[in-house]
Amino acid sequence: MLAAHADRERAVDVLRAGFAEGRMPQGEYENRVERAYQARTVGELSALVADLPQGPVPQQSFQTAPVPRTFLPAPPLPVPTNGKAIGALVCGVSTFFSAGLSGIPAVILGHMARGEIRRTGQQGDGMAVAGLVLGWLSVVGWVLFITFVVLAAASQGG
Repeated sequence: MLAAHADRERAVDVLRAGFAEGRMPQGEYENRVERAYQARTVGELSALVADLPQGPVPQQSFQTAPVPRTFLPAPPLPVPTNGKAIGALVCGVSTFFSAGLSGIPAVILGHMARGEIRRTGQQGDGMAVAGLVLGWLSVVGWVLFITFVVLAAASQGG
């Protein structure tokens, strides 16, 4: 098959890339380029570049029309945050303002929220844990306070 001008240019491009990558010395590169421009068949050109990586073959690009929105997949819905987790966090933070009275609801809501989050995959596990920690700190603080008061009253009465 006879070689076209585009075939020769493609072979010279492959040779140029091979020379730039250091795959052949300059004298060999110049010799191969000269033989590429003198080649009459595609077989002769193939023999000149057979030991070099060919690189990507240029592909014809197609212009595609944009896809209508009706055929695109629906965007994913945001995962909701568990309401009990929010409640646990609010109750946990409010223990500072309620003298610890909201600690028990924080613990209860936190445990319920974590169970629901594991089951449904909702968001809010960090809020539930924060509510649990603050609630348990409040409960432990009250237990220690009551224990201290009882021991102080027992030592005074005895």
